[in-house]
Amino acid sequence: MAPRSLEIPARVRCAVPLLVLAAACATARTAAPPSPGPAPQPPPPAAKLEFEPQPVEVSPLDLELQGKNDEELFAVGTAAFSTGDYRRAAAAFGRLADLHPTSRHEAAALYDAGLAHERLEEWRPALERFRALERRYVGPDAVEASFRTAECLYHLRALGDARAVLDRLAAREELGDAERIRALTQRGVVELEDGKLDDAEKSLRLALSRWQEASERERLDDYYPAQAQFYLGEVYREAFQALHLDPSAGDEAKLGRELEEKAEMLLSAQGHYLRAIRMGNADWAVASGSRIGELYDELYRELTEAPLPPGLDPEHAAAYRSELRKKVRVLVTKAIAIYERTLATAERARVENNKFVDRTQASLERMKRALLDGGEAPPGPAPALPPDAGPDPGAAPASAAARTDG
Repeated sequence: MAPRSLEIPARVRCAVPLLVLAAACATARTAAPPSPGPAPQPPPPAAKLEFEPQPVEVSPLDLELQGKNDEELFAVGTAAFSTGDYRRAAAAFGRLADLHPTSRHEAAALYDAGLAHERLEEWRPALERFRALERRYVGPDAVEASFRTAECLYHLRALGDARAVLDRLAAREELGDAERIRALTQRGVVELEDGKLDDAEKSLRLALSRWQEASERERLDDYYPAQAQFYLGEVYREAFQALHLDPSAGDEAKLGRELEEKAEMLLSAQGHYLRAIRMGNADWAVASGSRIGELYDELYRELTEAPLPPGLDPEHAAAYRSELRKKVRVLVTKAIAIYERTLATAERARVENNKFVDRTQASLERMKRALLDGGEAPPGPAPALPPDAGPDPGAAPASAAARTDG
């Protein structure tokens, strides 16, 4: 369809003078002579629109990179990344990708720019770089970009989108065993974060099943299988935390069933953490050991802070609290022993940048204070524990019959 014209069509243009003339004649016949009035005022001047200029700030980094060709930008970015100057690296690689799309370094620049933004925890610009690499290239670099895309979406809390990316990766037939195990493990993590515990358990168990099958053919890295075992522990830890004990209801039979169920969830979570420890990956061993200690720590706090049974006077309430502290002291000593062994493992393996190390140290100090606040001395020798109830990869397997009371 041709665009509309703002001009009046010819046939309409011819009719306009006749209409105007007729209207003028009719007005001349009927209108009275005009009365004198005030002189007409000139129209007001047209409003002048003004906008504040938008300042464009040019940083010293922009000036430094201006005019450099792709080889120079790649050299600057590579040197900056190697020294941990991720801001300079992101700028250099990003400028290369934007201004030199035909450069032989474009794919590496897109990936390294995304990686530099990741180090800065700038997930949105990192996502844009990885997505551009996915769209323009195929092969191992594009596959890695897809994994990084899912990682960025996870940190941006776009969990549904992250899961969709990992679904597509897990379904790719050309993917190797290691990449498929990684995709299934990360999908399980995303599903757990999204509150889909059943789906998460299925994905994580499938990842471990694939790892066991593939391990018969080749030696695979233990990072993602250990992560899958750790997060299976997290699935049961979520169930453990969802069960709340309430002695104030006065129903001893119900309270007993709830306590038994909570203990079973604790043991199931502990079993997966122990399996993660036995895989030998130092980072996930430290995380798992810390979590085992937290399970006993949380159970102790819930029992000691639960509402009192009904009908107790102050004297009986104090006696109840005192007796309860004696009963649950074993939980504190277990937590302390596991925390200490976790920290020893972290030091021996020189685990760094692991959030669980600081968390474990703080938890250990809190549990020791709990014993002192209860009027008890800090524990001496560690209580009887399953042989590998701490993150010691060389320990023997734990007994499946291990109980929370020793």
